[in-house]
Amino acid sequence: MPEGPEIRRAADLLVRAVVNKPLTDVWFAFPSLKPYQSALRGTKITAIETRGKALLTHFSNGLTLYSHNQLYGVWRVVKGGETPKETKRSLRVQLQTTDAAILLYSASEIGIYDTAEIENHPFLQRIGPDVLDETLTVAQVRERLISPKFRNRQLGGMLLDQAFLAGLGNYLRAEILWLAKLLPEHKPKELNETELDALADACLSVARLSYATRGTMDENVHHGALFRFKVFGRTGKPCERCGDPIVKSSVSSRPFFWCPVCQV
Repeated sequence: MPEGPEIRRAADLLVRAVVNKPLTDVWFAFPSLKPYQSALRGTKITAIETRGKALLTHFSNGLTLYSHNQLYGVWRVVKGGETPKETKRSLRVQLQTTDAAILLYSASEIGIYDTAEIENHPFLQRIGPDVLDETLTVAQVRERLISPKFRNRQLGGMLLDQAFLAGLGNYLRAEILWLAKLLPEHKPKELNETELDALADACLSVARLSYATRGTMDENVHHGALFRFKVFGRTGKPCERCGDPIVKSSVSSRPFFWCPVCQV
């Protein structure tokens, strides 16, 4: 499943393609959404924002499209009037302007809501702050770590829980714990002040660097990029800190990569 940085980069592409341009056509696959097609034609998309792994598309008439890609959903941008390429994916949403169209394939969690009430959506009520929210500070993340809700949680499971920080996922979990030199079985209540500070900082810095460097995260990093995986997917390769081989295991039923020497 794409994590927060990938969802935000996808949203950036959609924004550049269609925001503030009149919609010439609107199409939804789900019968429950069909009545909104005529209501949205002629309106403009005023903003597209991410909340963790969910996308909120705001329209100028006071409605908002909520979508969550889950495992298989994906957004595409095509030129205006262009016939979408054939694909095995199922088209769910098509929002067309004169210049471009944005298409949502294969997603199952899609709904239209009054913008004024979108914050009451069950998913948005359940998740924590978005890890890419520029107003979120290291101090606030640290406070969440030591709060009654999270201080007794093992880090391996907690970092996948969207109620802690929305947008974190499996590769970010591995990279955060490596940077903070911690193991997934640690709990926030067991950490000293220095470790808490390092973990809180890593939660934001890893995710934000991932987003800022446009997803260049493999070992064959493109020229000029600033970020690549330190542990994720690097089984048997030397740790950049100590040189020992990276190990692969499973934590919370998900693959986990770590350094058995550096992370203690």
